[in-house]
Amino acid sequence: MKALGKILRSAATLWPYYLGVVVSAVLVAGLALVTPFILKDATDSIVAAVTGERSVAEVSGHVVFLALLLLAAQLGNTVLHNVGGYIGDVMAARLRQMLSTRYFAKLLGMPQRYFDTQVTGTIIARLDRSITSITQAMQALSNNFFPMIVTVIAVLSISAWYYWPLAILLAVIIPIYMWLTAITSKKWQRIEGKKNEQIDLAGGRFAEVIGQVKVVKSFVAEIRELSTFGRRFGDTVVFTREQSRFWHFMDVLRGGTMDLIFFGIYLMLFYRTLHGFFTLGDMVLLIQLVNMARMPMTMMSWVVDTSQRAIAGSKDYFEIMDKELEATVNPQIAAATTASDVPTLDLTPATPLVPVAGKNMLSFQSVDFAYDAGEQVLHNVTFHAKEGEKIALVGESGGGKSTIVNLLLGLYQPQGGVLEVCGHNVAEVSAEALRASVGVVFQEASLFSGTIRENIAYAIPDATEEQVIEVAKRANAHEFISQFQDGYDTLIGERGLRLSGGQKQRIAVARAMLKDAPVLILDEATSALDTKAEIAVQEGLELLMHGRTTVIIAHRLSTIAGVDKIITLKDGHVDEIGSPAELAVSGGIYSELLALTRDANEASKEQLKRFGFSGL
Repeated sequence: MKALGKILRSAATLWPYYLGVVVSAVLVAGLALVTPFILKDATDSIVAAVTGERSVAEVSGHVVFLALLLLAAQLGNTVLHNVGGYIGDVMAARLRQMLSTRYFAKLLGMPQRYFDTQVTGTIIARLDRSITSITQAMQALSNNFFPMIVTVIAVLSISAWYYWPLAILLAVIIPIYMWLTAITSKKWQRIEGKKNEQIDLAGGRFAEVIGQVKVVKSFVAEIRELSTFGRRFGDTVVFTREQSRFWHFMDVLRGGTMDLIFFGIYLMLFYRTLHGFFTLGDMVLLIQLVNMARMPMTMMSWVVDTSQRAIAGSKDYFEIMDKELEATVNPQIAAATTASDVPTLDLTPATPLVPVAGKNMLSFQSVDFAYDAGEQVLHNVTFHAKEGEKIALVGESGGGKSTIVNLLLGLYQPQGGVLEVCGHNVAEVSAEALRASVGVVFQEASLFSGTIRENIAYAIPDATEEQVIEVAKRANAHEFISQFQDGYDTLIGERGLRLSGGQKQRIAVARAMLKDAPVLILDEATSALDTKAEIAVQEGLELLMHGRTTVIIAHRLSTIAGVDKIITLKDGHVDEIGSPAELAVSGGIYSELLALTRDANEASKEQLKRFGFSGL
């Protein structure tokens, strides 16, 4: 319950709902308690009429009145119970909104390093399972637990007023029941953790397979994937057998203990009524009260079960929420992870860095970096790029080219040296300002489901129709977009599956154009395209590069022949820096690549692949 209390405190702004739940629970319990007293009065009145103590005519009117009173109490109970249920449902929905928003904000603010070791589907599965179990528990508690508690307290009070030993017998049940539940809980949660692990792994793989179903089908791996998926859920069945067997064995102990105590209670009531200590109406009243107490005590097993699922789920939730955010995270994102309510966000696009006069647009000064301790990727990397200059990074796969791109995008921070973008030290600027200053076109276009217009305007959602069309034309995309029936409002499906590779990449180029960042990164932007599509995309890239400081990682030497400067990387070190003409005769990596490209034999082609090149 400590974990659930932590959640309630973190959502303190929902206090009107908490209050509404408690008030409705008290009223529901109060109206439910009226029924036994009405039945007691009716029983005593009827017995008095039957025994001749009162006239039938006198009792008849009274009994009708009691029946109407009973109807009013039960109708009121029904209405208030549903009012409380409504408040509880809305409270649970609001709580889910708050917890989900915080979780999403947390993930958006996490450093890239966290995602390098996570399966996307598992993150999604954890969100669904953890928050669903928490909100279902809170909903169950609000709709059942509070009325149950109020009812038990009221029953104990009334029973004590009538006959204190009866109240003691009823009260004894609660600590015994809770003690038996407590010794059950630890083992139950341990097994639940194992089940959750398998469910998360299965959910993660499910999302991966569905997202890449074309690959699965092409490698005829459907049966293998289905087998693995089924085996994981099969493991949950094994765990469930152990968990359920233990839980229900303990529930038999709990229920059996309660049955014995209630046997003593009923025997006591029958005996005292038989010997004249209670009237028949008193017995009816007390039996009704005892049954009212028994029902919530029996339901306690279900409430505890639901609460345990929430506690187990909340561990995964709080494990994520306790992790450190990215050092330069947007303050709005950071605030959203701990906000007491769903925040109202300022949607104004981030402002790019203002270039510092007299400084290089890009500057690596003795930069070191390692993804993992002891596995250095960049060693003392130093190079510069002026405003409007085009530079190319060349080197073997694993030589550090993609790492340099990651540093420029602020996905990681240098561990040594100084990196400056637009003349600003990246360690001293926010991640959003840095990323607003850097446009990028990746090898994979990475479009979102939605319309073509939404994807082009991703950086500036309120861009005008004219702005969107203008960049589409410059990216060589307007013609094919216009051929779709819905034009720019065409839905492209998840990751743009309705589009060809060349079409997706031209939309990605238009998207980067609209962003209009002063620094541009082309990370093998045409390597996945056929020759015709590459020509179309390259035309758009030439326009995109105009007037920008551009970093190019290319798969064809012809793509980088016109750059101002080539930086060759070898084992994370800068090997050479110079113009294409200078490096062509230097005897280094670039001149080696030129020679290999001119040589058409198979050995040369294999060597080219080491550098990620496919030819001229």
